[in-house]
Amino acid sequence: MRIGIDCRTILNPEKDDLVGITHYTYQLVKHLINLDNKEKNEYILFFDKEVAGKNIIKFSKPYVKIKYFPFMQYKKFLPIAYSHFLISAFLKRESLDIFHSPTPYLPLSYNEPSVVTAHDLTIYKFPKLFPSGQFLNVKITTPNAFKKAKKIIAISQSIKQDLIKIFKTPADKIEVIYNGINKELFQESPKIEIEKIKNQYGIKENYILFLGTLEPRKNIEMLIEAYELFQKNSATKYQLVIAGKEGWTAQKIHKKAMNSPYKKEIIFTGYIGPENLNALFSEAKVFVFPSLHEGFGMPVIEAMAKKIPVITSNIESLSEITSKTAILINPKKKEELKEALELVLNNEELRIKLIEKGFKRAKEFCWEKCAEETLEIYKNCL
Repeated sequence: MRIGIDCRTILNPEKDDLVGITHYTYQLVKHLINLDNKEKNEYILFFDKEVAGKNIIKFSKPYVKIKYFPFMQYKKFLPIAYSHFLISAFLKRESLDIFHSPTPYLPLSYNEPSVVTAHDLTIYKFPKLFPSGQFLNVKITTPNAFKKAKKIIAISQSIKQDLIKIFKTPADKIEVIYNGINKELFQESPKIEIEKIKNQYGIKENYILFLGTLEPRKNIEMLIEAYELFQKNSATKYQLVIAGKEGWTAQKIHKKAMNSPYKKEIIFTGYIGPENLNALFSEAKVFVFPSLHEGFGMPVIEAMAKKIPVITSNIESLSEITSKTAILINPKKKEELKEALELVLNNEELRIKLIEKGFKRAKEFCWEKCAEETLEIYKNCL
């Protein structure tokens, strides 16, 4: 098979940035080409032109061909033509047997066998949680991709059900394949690295950790309110460490923290790179993820791999992914989150049970398995 994969979300091929679709694409491609070294398949990886010249050795194999889309400044000058007609022509020139887009995007004029991955459909269920100006993607590009693809990979059963309800997609067109988890997270961080990251951000011994983009659907303002209620009655004082890159309306979250009576105990780290993530997770007393909607919820599994008890939302995807190994709360009720914090941080027996169950659950998520199941989908599309 000649398998083409859209790798344009990977702008730093030298390392995995551990964020969203970039992380998924990076890990899937890396494991596919390692898994497939005994197969008679050829991979054509399509990168953005700006990646040309960077170290791409991690994707170099005798049966891997690297291609760069040769169009520059496309967003400014030719958004429609570039994204659809020019890319379609570029893909057709490679005579692919199957083309995989890790995002819900296929050129409107591309009609060859294809697979797309559905990660998150929150914008269709809660449009007010997103900035305006996404009409083309929401109304045209994404529906086109789901309609044209021979198979859709959903990263959770929850996403599969959303596809069926929102797009009327036939159930047999959708295959659920869970994301994997980086094996490095199962390893203990050196003490020197842990102290380095704590000193860098002023983190003390006891801290509650959140990791995710600072945006409305992550429900961070409610987290701050629940933290305030918890701190008010807690004999032991905890810091709240909010880690993640700035997202839409992040300024509201910062304002909320600045107006808190515990503002000196609320720490924003900004984006945490893969080299520091392991250390930051290591000594957190609890991981809290009260998101309003998720397609998967990777940070939850990462926390479990680091043997941290988890409190998260009782929404469908997170209930599915945690599978009775976390404390679930209503993300709209700060009192529930406050009570969950008290329960986990004051009950050592419960903490141990959550840690053991969570660690066992995290081991079920494997990038090798994800790659194997994805390869089978490619074969079945022919």
